[in-house]
Amino acid sequence: MASPSSSSAPPTSAWVILGSIPRVAAPEDGSDVSVALTAPPRASILTVSPRVFPDLPTPHFFPFVLAADPSGLLLLQANLQCALTRQVIDRPGNQSFAWKDTTARYFVLDATTSSAFHLPDPQATIMHQALLGLVVSPGGGGHYMVAELQPIIGSDTATLLCFSSEVGEWVEKSVRYPLPSRPLSPICVLSHHGRLWWVDLSWGVITCDPFADEPVLGFVPFPPGKMMACREAKGLTDMFRCVGVSGGKLRFVDTYMDRRAHGDGAPTIAVWTLPDPDSTEWTLEHEARFTEIWDHESYKETGLPNKVPRLALIHPKDPAVLYYFLEERLFGVDVRARKVVHCEVYGLVAPPSLLIASRFVRAWELPRALFSGNWSDGTNLAEESYARPYRPSPEDYHMVGTIRQTFIG
Repeated sequence: MASPSSSSAPPTSAWVILGSIPRVAAPEDGSDVSVALTAPPRASILTVSPRVFPDLPTPHFFPFVLAADPSGLLLLQANLQCALTRQVIDRPGNQSFAWKDTTARYFVLDATTSSAFHLPDPQATIMHQALLGLVVSPGGGGHYMVAELQPIIGSDTATLLCFSSEVGEWVEKSVRYPLPSRPLSPICVLSHHGRLWWVDLSWGVITCDPFADEPVLGFVPFPPGKMMACREAKGLTDMFRCVGVSGGKLRFVDTYMDRRAHGDGAPTIAVWTLPDPDSTEWTLEHEARFTEIWDHESYKETGLPNKVPRLALIHPKDPAVLYYFLEERLFGVDVRARKVVHCEVYGLVAPPSLLIASRFVRAWELPRALFSGNWSDGTNLAEESYARPYRPSPEDYHMVGTIRQTFIG
């Protein structure tokens, strides 16, 4: 349910920037889910009830939105603390293990009905939050699939762990794994064209149709010169790269330094497009240098310094417009015109600006049931959540999970 607006003006956009980390509070109407919709570039704030997240959120244990679907469905992980345990996973022909200090519960939230569905625990273990995605059934009826890709390093097979709302239970599907023996660095899973797309910002994207009886994985590497070595810039890639759906196509955004061509320390922005879902090669669509943007009057009017910003997201309708974080503000850049088109204090619940990166926001295209409401001022809700100031640590607001390793014995 959208929170009431402080303004009577009708919405001017059918999408919002949703903060990935929600507030935890008991809504007055007793529901489990509410969202304060705020016009971009401010962040819209999701609120979940203590029934969804019963503990006090901390920088290590907190709820997190993994996916935001235009249907109004949100996939959320509630990451709760537990005693450190060694978990052994036995499978036919393979044994693996993982150390865990968390108990993860998963919910499918419906923002249009303010409800939260607690997904049942699968018999197998959900391995990594960034390998779990949600896609709406092409057959309609309000059904969806939640699926996790579980690659096994050193093997040419993987498991697709799937929960179908229509069947109401988890099933495992064996798939051929088309990538060489290299650990994934997952960051998120997108839904596009009826498929799921697993994003590794150092390498490329893996895709498949989880509804298929025998899913087939495909791999789309990033353009030549854009693939990085394994573990290169680990933990930093989502500060300057992202993959998103914009204008009905998959886009890869890179903010990079080209010191060979320029010595002024200014980054270059590049937007690459996957022409269609079956393509395996990207097309460079937009490119600009930040010196051109810094020199534009629109940037000077923001009062921001000529400093390298952190990437937030790509506009879901216009692939030429990118959003960046800098000094507690989100600003939108029209790459074609080399100018700033929006600039506001973003007002996220968390994390602090020192740790901000693209995974902490979602470009969410709204269903009509939510878009009919008015905008609110979500910054007030965000400020209420900063009740416990602290010194940020690199381990705060980290991603949770592991990729399965094979071993003998």
